[in-house]
Amino acid sequence: MDAQEFLLSDTYDALLLGLGLAFLVAMVLKQTLERSILSLPMLLVSCGVVLGLVGLSTVQIDPIRHGGFIEPLAEMAVIISLMGAGLKLDRRIGWRRWASTWRLLAVTMPLSIAALAFGGTFLLGLPVAAALLLGAAIAPTDPVLASSVQTGPPGEAKEDEARFALTSEAGVNDGLAFPFINLALVLAATGLAWDGLTEWLLMDVFWKIFAGIAMGALGGKAVAWLVFRYGSRDLLTNGSLALALTLVTYGATEVVQGYGFIAVFVAALIFRGRESDHEYHKELHDFSTQIENLLMSVLLILLGAAIAGGLLAPLTWQAMVLGVLFVLVVRPLSGFLGLLGKQMPRIQRRAIAMYGIRGIGTFYYLSHGLALGHFTEADGRYLWALAGFIVVLSIVFHGATAPWVMKKVDAGPV
Repeated sequence: MDAQEFLLSDTYDALLLGLGLAFLVAMVLKQTLERSILSLPMLLVSCGVVLGLVGLSTVQIDPIRHGGFIEPLAEMAVIISLMGAGLKLDRRIGWRRWASTWRLLAVTMPLSIAALAFGGTFLLGLPVAAALLLGAAIAPTDPVLASSVQTGPPGEAKEDEARFALTSEAGVNDGLAFPFINLALVLAATGLAWDGLTEWLLMDVFWKIFAGIAMGALGGKAVAWLVFRYGSRDLLTNGSLALALTLVTYGATEVVQGYGFIAVFVAALIFRGRESDHEYHKELHDFSTQIENLLMSVLLILLGAAIAGGLLAPLTWQAMVLGVLFVLVVRPLSGFLGLLGKQMPRIQRRAIAMYGIRGIGTFYYLSHGLALGHFTEADGRYLWALAGFIVVLSIVFHGATAPWVMKKVDAGPV
């Protein structure tokens, strides 16, 4: 079923009703949840499960059949979240100032991808290309669901090393997962053919990363120049510019075949650095957060409905073991290895290592990879089942423990 067929189906109509009711419940209970071990993502997934069970005959969400609807929705959620993440950061880019980030990107992320790809191949028996797609889709820290462990709004000075590292890591690694996703597509189509690997290295690694950085810098500077030099008072109280900056930068970068995810985050950082004390940055951030929360809610409710419809049915005990190991062992261990030699309080090191939260980016990468790659439907359903399991496990474990751990971080060095 393509996106048009889905929008015209009874499933879509029933889903709108269910989403509205779920939003109402979630928003009413949001402040209450902040004082409990339950989190808003937990509630949204639960609402989705209930919606799927109650409306089982009409609300049937299948990520394989409905991939054409899920992919752009998840894509929009990620790019809006990347804009918000970039606008949060008060710290300017620098080799030493961003040392924790570079370590997480250069060591932690590749180790996470390699561990999942290895486990997918040798523990689950997946083809190498499918196992690599799994690793690349799940390894990045999610900029959407990780908001509970990220820095506060612009200018609030709540930017300890743990929150800064997790925010900046989430901002960059969603874009850096793309070369690995594309490598999985190359392996699925041509195997280890030299021509395919050479094109991947030149185009998908060098050019697309360079274009993403360059277009993001250009977009951020251009929009900042227009806004702060010629912007009217009305414009400087209108947060919707955040959406314009996001879409223009992302679209222009994709046109020149660069990584739009990287460009959006870079544009936000560049824009944030201009007139950094201006209250307008908070206006943009708050607007981005509102849209991000709306899209996150939709996708998590869809995840719950998909679970009720049998998303996790293909799971084997080996897959569940791999998922638990990834959340509780692989990410924390690779995080610690990435931060070796970096001086910081132990509680902050532990928080950074543990809270690589999985989420919405995984949905986009899987939908994108399975739509373009030469993968069997059975492998696709198995990947979705394992990814869904890991995301739910992350939501529950990280959501229940993050408030307590971040209070420890706020209390000072340990």
